[in-house]
Amino acid sequence: MNFDSIFSAAQEAFLFYKNLPGKEKGEFLDTLAETLEANRAEIVPLAVKESNLPEGRINGELGRTTGQIKLFANMVKEGSWVEATVDPADPNRAPLPKADIRRMLTPLGPVVVFGASNFPLAFSTAGGDTISALASGCPVIYKAHPAHPETSRKVADCIHQAILKSGLPSALFTHVEGGIAEGQALVKHPAAKAVAFTGSHVGGMALFDLANKRDEPIPVYAEMGSVNPIFCFPKKLAANNDALAKAFVGSLTLGVGQFCTNPGLIFVPESQAKTFENAIAEELKDIAGAPMLHPGIAQAYYDSIQFLESREELRWVKVADPKHLINGSTALAEIKAADWLADKVFQKEVFGAFAMMVVYQSEDELAEIAKNLHGQLTITVWAEEEELRNQLFLINLLEEKCGRLLFKGAPTGVEVGYAMQHGGPYPSTTAANSTSVGAHAIKRFARPIAFQDMPQDLLPDALRDGNPLGIWRLVNGNYEK
Repeated sequence: MNFDSIFSAAQEAFLFYKNLPGKEKGEFLDTLAETLEANRAEIVPLAVKESNLPEGRINGELGRTTGQIKLFANMVKEGSWVEATVDPADPNRAPLPKADIRRMLTPLGPVVVFGASNFPLAFSTAGGDTISALASGCPVIYKAHPAHPETSRKVADCIHQAILKSGLPSALFTHVEGGIAEGQALVKHPAAKAVAFTGSHVGGMALFDLANKRDEPIPVYAEMGSVNPIFCFPKKLAANNDALAKAFVGSLTLGVGQFCTNPGLIFVPESQAKTFENAIAEELKDIAGAPMLHPGIAQAYYDSIQFLESREELRWVKVADPKHLINGSTALAEIKAADWLADKVFQKEVFGAFAMMVVYQSEDELAEIAKNLHGQLTITVWAEEEELRNQLFLINLLEEKCGRLLFKGAPTGVEVGYAMQHGGPYPSTTAANSTSVGAHAIKRFARPIAFQDMPQDLLPDALRDGNPLGIWRLVNGNYEK
């Protein structure tokens, strides 16, 4: 495959597309959402066949996919996301006159997006990475995931239909298939300006290292996994033991444990560990194994379980059953906090419906756990309000370890909205200051540019006097329209 011609066409499309008014970009995205919905009857069966996910889940995922497309369509049509900032000139300022400086976000250029295996729609061909890049003004070269090729091709066809209907350059989106070599070539190509990835830590770091060895290093926005710990406190457990066990198991086993926010770690006070463990075991006993996304993921899951079974620090409450290898059966192990703290291997993600219950003896031990915890996408705290007020130091520690801190419910169920943060400190991601879900994802694929003393008729509309777009701008330090 000739990547030079692909990137050359993408760069040409970029120089045209980046200057389109936000309204036209938004209308293109709306057209894409409509096209996907119009092809629902063909897309859903393909995704079900290739992912082992049930039809209801795929229908919901397609709804989430079109929903996030509409979110970005509305954002770019409104336009304030560019963070226009105006510092007008002051020729009379002493001792030196003040120049006219105007700043905004501008798109980076062609972006390489890697599809995810666990979301054949929402994190794949027309998923959040692709759509936030297109919304920002960047063309996308998309590397399809081999786990669901037919689904990816069909969705790519829908994207090209929308491009054609909108009268835009076809090179705005390019669908690429292949393996590791093709992925590496895309990242190394000098015309690539950023990379987005959702997958394993090994895969994400390989791309990160590759991008940073280029003559021109580029940002890699890699989401690489998380164990999403839950911290339990005595009074909350005493009042809601069975309900919390049910919520934990429901979140753990959702999607056969193949969500990036399934809770794989839960910290429980020693005085209530047995009661809570019994409630969890009761919930787990009726949950049958279900097919995982593909045999490779199932094999990796059972390989990880087998390794942990060799560790004498763990006591197994529920043992996984690999009899039907494609099926991911649930597993739960218990460990003392002191043993957990002694070896970082117990923090590694096991992608599937496995969790480790860590039994702690004191609040001091809990603080030590928080200090040693790796970076996470989410952390959940289950505590009564009185307990929370006494845990401000711990909460302060936990803020440094995650992208989203929850005080109710379970971490699965990532809302696609304006305030969502789906990203966290390393090793959960390579860029803790970004998100792969929600409105702020658009900013990954833009950079700031300032214009000094540029004539009014040459300025972008977002920065002109009179604010012709009617967007929110920071003018002389004050937000105004």
